[in-house]
Amino acid sequence: MSENVNRLSPRQKMINLMYIVLTAMLALNVSSDVLDGFTQVHEGLTRSNDNVSSRNGAIYGQLEAFAAQNPEKGRVWLDRATEVRRETARMYRLVDSFKMEIVRKADGPEGDPDNIVSRDDLEAAAVVMLSPGKREGERLRHSIENYRSFVTGFVPDSTKRKSIESALSTMPVRRAGQLAPQAWEDAKFDQQPVVAAVTLLSKLQNDILYAEGEALTHLLGQVDAGDVRVNELNAFVIPQSRLVMRGGEYQASIVLAAIDTTQRPSVFVNGNRLPGDKGLYTVHTGTTGTFTYRGYIQLPHDDGTVSKYDFSSEYTVIEPMATVSATMMNVLYAGIDNPVSISVPGVPMNAISATMTNGTLTRNGDHWVARPAAIGKEAVVSVTATMDGRPVNVATTTFRVRKLPDPTAYIAYNDGKGNIDHYKGGKPFSKALLMAAQGLDAAIDDGLLDTKFTVISFETIIFDSMGNAMPYVSDGSRFSAQQRQAFQRLTRGKRFFISRIRAKGPDGTTRDLSPMEVIIG
Repeated sequence: MSENVNRLSPRQKMINLMYIVLTAMLALNVSSDVLDGFTQVHEGLTRSNDNVSSRNGAIYGQLEAFAAQNPEKGRVWLDRATEVRRETARMYRLVDSFKMEIVRKADGPEGDPDNIVSRDDLEAAAVVMLSPGKREGERLRHSIENYRSFVTGFVPDSTKRKSIESALSTMPVRRAGQLAPQAWEDAKFDQQPVVAAVTLLSKLQNDILYAEGEALTHLLGQVDAGDVRVNELNAFVIPQSRLVMRGGEYQASIVLAAIDTTQRPSVFVNGNRLPGDKGLYTVHTGTTGTFTYRGYIQLPHDDGTVSKYDFSSEYTVIEPMATVSATMMNVLYAGIDNPVSISVPGVPMNAISATMTNGTLTRNGDHWVARPAAIGKEAVVSVTATMDGRPVNVATTTFRVRKLPDPTAYIAYNDGKGNIDHYKGGKPFSKALLMAAQGLDAAIDDGLLDTKFTVISFETIIFDSMGNAMPYVSDGSRFSAQQRQAFQRLTRGKRFFISRIRAKGPDGTTRDLSPMEVIIG
């Protein structure tokens, strides 16, 4: 925003050199030529101080203008600059007051530092600055030290800070031929002509303004030091989801992103820094569900500060799936629980809901159970998914409602391995297994429905030795005592029939089942 302020201009260096030369000449002889030289140096310093003060004021004006445009960003730096200006002005006025006091001590109450009459007065400076009662020189030294410590706190550059410390140094001075160094104030004001003392104080004011300029320049540079510099612009499309269901909405943020290819930020996800400098987050998915991740982007600035930008997002993992269905087999059976699978690719289960006509549709975790009511009337299942914060109807499926088919009657027995098996007639059956059986059962055990029925009653028809058919009635679903006695008389190869089998299903209906033939093996 501003050009760097040079530490000392060529003109200022020349003025300083002239001051040193004139001081050396003064040690030999305070001639009128030497006094004229000091006067010229003082005039040059006065003009230089005016220029430096104007430059510092311009820098401060830039800070004021920026703070007016952007108070949130510029106010803190303007407040610090105001503090520097206030302390500099106080120090400048203090030095001015000593210049005026020294000149008036030599020339009287009307004395003017810019028009000194008694330029060669060797006592006025010492009386004012080194008087044991006032000790103004010591006071000035302490003020310089305090100001030096204050202003260097605003200049982090070590080279510039050392330059300010050197310009405002108050170290004791060792002169040639002296055994011990003199205090700074004694070396500057003892036996000094008035014009030399005033010139020295003007030089001190020049150093004070230089220090102020360095501090203000640094504060002005801090206004945008924390800004992010960019050297490349890229267009990015950031979709909310790449998977969109029919009836849903595809949404994407199309943004222009600015990046600095010379200084990449560091990206941290769940506490771990991402490798590389592209900010690419990769995770291998092993389980289904919705997963949330959080982190922050860490960006360093030119001023040494670091900014952190938090973020969070989530992703959903679903099972790989394909739906294959036979359209002629969309059948539900009335009066029983029909398991139904409902899923919407790309949508988590907790965002899916469904309803059904002609019956009830209930949910148990991720599974559904349909229980239709009226036989012969269609049941329509409607599936709704919540996408982008609003419900969307994603599917409507029609099922035919049928009555459960008749079950098959069987005799349950334990095979040689201890497993339960079903004897459904038509082939030899061991008499021992028959005697161990409890009675008759019925079920639809085709591997699809696997629906059990309750046998209410049945008859056994056994032929005696004369060929007469002897009916025996069951004890509900169990073999009666008469039936068991009749079984005892059967020999290998004999046959009997189980008929008039009546069974009740889970739908509440009672069925008459087909008879079965039992062959004693």
